[in-house]
Amino acid sequence: MPADEPTPTPAQRFAAIIAPAARKAGYDIDSERGGGRAALARDTGMTASSVGRMLNGKSLPHPRFYEALARCVNLSVRDLLVEAEIISPQALTQPQSSRVASPITPERAADELGFSDPIDRELFLGMVARMRARRAAGRNGDTENGGGGESTAMDG
Repeated sequence: MPADEPTPTPAQRFAAIIAPAARKAGYDIDSERGGGRAALARDTGMTASSVGRMLNGKSLPHPRFYEALARCVNLSVRDLLVEAEIISPQALTQPQSSRVASPITPERAADELGFSDPIDRELFLGMVARMRARRAAGRNGDTENGGGGESTAMDG
């Protein structure tokens, strides 16, 4: 690209990928009477004005439309987003971390679950404390001492 040409915006890069793919997929997006833009809007669930702005490189579609757009123009979502430089190829190959950044506390869990009654909260927090103690003692799967296999005095 010559130095005097401005760098394309993300919306312009997206349009440069989607427009030719739409034409190739049979959408007559260049003719006002062809109805291709309206058909693409209908097929993707987008509004006609959003499709027009997208094809003109004025705006990016909402991410919820990426899959439908890719399907309609016979591209993979990956190819569409990588070629338009929305995401990098590396972003799709990096394993996702399954670790929680900040573990939830039992108190917060009780709040999120709606345990506002003091007795319900005490029972819930006691159960969590007991489960943690059992796991720490290495007895997570045993059924002794009320672990699920035998009745206790509280069972009635």
